[in-house]
Amino acid sequence: MARRRTARKVMPVTPVRTTIESMTHDGRGVAHVDGKAVFIDEGLPGEELEFVYTDIRKDYAEGRVVNLLSRSEFRVDAECPHYSMCGGCSFQHVDSAKQIQIKQELLEEQFKRIGKLDIPQVWEALDGPHWGYRRKARMGVKYVAKKGRVLVGFREKRQPYLAEIESCKVMHPRVGMNLMVLSEMIGGLTIKDKIPQIEVAIGDDDCVLSIRVMEPPTQEDKERMRQFAHQLGMSICLQPKGPDTIVPIDGEPEVMPTYALPDHDIVFKFRPAMFTQVNYEINRHMVNRVIEALHLSQDDQVLDLFCGLGNFTLPMARRAGHVTGIEGDLPLIKHARENALFNGITNAEFHAADLTKDISEFPWANRRYNKILLDPSRAGASDVLHHFKQWQPETIVYVSCNPSTLARDAGILVNELGYKLIKAGVMNMFPQTAHVESIALFEKR
Repeated sequence: MARRRTARKVMPVTPVRTTIESMTHDGRGVAHVDGKAVFIDEGLPGEELEFVYTDIRKDYAEGRVVNLLSRSEFRVDAECPHYSMCGGCSFQHVDSAKQIQIKQELLEEQFKRIGKLDIPQVWEALDGPHWGYRRKARMGVKYVAKKGRVLVGFREKRQPYLAEIESCKVMHPRVGMNLMVLSEMIGGLTIKDKIPQIEVAIGDDDCVLSIRVMEPPTQEDKERMRQFAHQLGMSICLQPKGPDTIVPIDGEPEVMPTYALPDHDIVFKFRPAMFTQVNYEINRHMVNRVIEALHLSQDDQVLDLFCGLGNFTLPMARRAGHVTGIEGDLPLIKHARENALFNGITNAEFHAADLTKDISEFPWANRRYNKILLDPSRAGASDVLHHFKQWQPETIVYVSCNPSTLARDAGILVNELGYKLIKAGVMNMFPQTAHVESIALFEKR
């Protein structure tokens, strides 16, 4: 039996007048119309405006601004011409200082609501470049015959379709200002409709684009990509399957990007698909803040959980007696070991382990550590926190990309494990977006 198609909902087209009451953490204004909450893109608290519905559900609705009747003092004009359509950013209409304030208030609210904690001392926000900062990204690619072009970039706001953009102001300009020439290059390939994405990896000096190919490119395709890469001073790799299949175009050298932490005399090498922080300037400040908060000395035995490439492990090893890094991704661990050797660091060791599972049988898990750093994924670190009863660290620094799981885990550390929250704050790793990077310091009572 053929599957019945769901009728597409027809939205009212007449603009509705309302006043924005508050703001969500993802940058949308909140109003109430006929008793129903409406989340309105680009609306700011206190503004009177007209909007049209973009979606209507049983319990809430969504909309977009069509006419501003009053203007918030925190509103600024978006610098990107594609902002209203592209889903890559959600805060460009908000003053930069206000963006940071919103994120800090969100962190405090999450700590209070989820962790049942007040933040005693708020760290001054770490800030850096607001534009052209993003050095890692996965961009979508789509050949659209009706438009006669290849789209390269990010999805539309709350839509599954790629946005038709010509540039991206938050991406590093080596890529962000060259989206159209990249689109034209791909549009001339025989496999232009067989390329779904590009992995962007920009180091301090090198730029590598890893192009996912669903079918093998022809020799002419490879030559076209090679010439494009040479003209723009980039390296292009092909990815026929998973990330471990990324290879340079035939005859081209393998380029491994690097980024440096000059304050610690460390240079990291990484492969294009490996996780690194997107904002190098904030990352350098963040590493310094972690080391300062831990007050490291040669007497310290430090455990770095979710260590990745060793972004924190290696600079901590410059000051601590010994640092042990743990990460679930074995290729990252192997690369962290290589980076330790490359930087001449001998007092750091790395082990692969799934920190969501039982780790009690690992020898490293049965040692004592007086200081611990956590930098987990968005899921947080709740699964590993019960091991802290054995380790009994005196100081814990927790770096997070998700305020809600940080707040949850802070509640466990304070209310169940006997730690005291000393301070917490945000780090502006992702300006113009709703993503919040934060840090918290805990000490044993």
